[in-house]
Amino acid sequence: MQIENSVALVTGANRGIGEALVRAFVAAGATRVYAAARVKESAQHLVAESPGRVVALQLDVTDAASIAQAAGACPDVTILVNNAGQFHQQTLLGAPDLGYARSEMEVNYFGPLAMCRAFAPILARSKPSAIANVLSAGAIVASPVMGGYSPSKFAARAMCACLRAELADQETAVTALVVGSVDTRMAAHVKGNKERPETIAAAALAAIRRGAAEVDTDPMAVEVRAALLREPEALARRMARLLKAPEIKTGR
Repeated sequence: MQIENSVALVTGANRGIGEALVRAFVAAGATRVYAAARVKESAQHLVAESPGRVVALQLDVTDAASIAQAAGACPDVTILVNNAGQFHQQTLLGAPDLGYARSEMEVNYFGPLAMCRAFAPILARSKPSAIANVLSAGAIVASPVMGGYSPSKFAARAMCACLRAELADQETAVTALVVGSVDTRMAAHVKGNKERPETIAAAALAAIRRGAAEVDTDPMAVEVRAALLREPEALARRMARLLKAPEIKTGR
């Protein structure tokens, strides 16, 4: 998959990893990048940085009408990046009700699925084309402190495998991006080393170019996968112990 002369759409593009992805696509020579956000104006700074190449787009991935409108407005997309995410910092039993878990599932799983369904026919017009879904280390290791977030990312990872099979005939590659701890607003509560969003964006574009099925984008993601393969039971115990820590120590 060539990034140069491609047309990309990035959800959750107004800050963090999404913002870095928009800039990375522009730097790599994409013809146009749709910077999608729930509040269109929040992505205008990216338009100002690259006038004529970045287009701000209002998009709520939990709203079917909003997704349909975006698909109608962006008929030239060749690369779709589902980056928008939600993390409420609630445990499954500690949350006051199921609302937080439902919300995380809507944004992190059903939202990307709805986007893929809406844009698959558009991507079919370009061969090859690509979908990249931004996941989390919490998608490969269950993290109790992440509450509904980790299960929603597990579901999204399984979705990637299913869509990869369904879209193979139209030559649309599906890449799962496993992300560790990143210096974003979502991870503001996290202590310790955090990767820069630009590092994740660079890894994402490299994975899209290769048509990789799944990529660990940073050292923390690599370490988590290695621990999962080496000592899964010990890793599960460490994840459980975090519930008793004064602060959450891990998460995207």
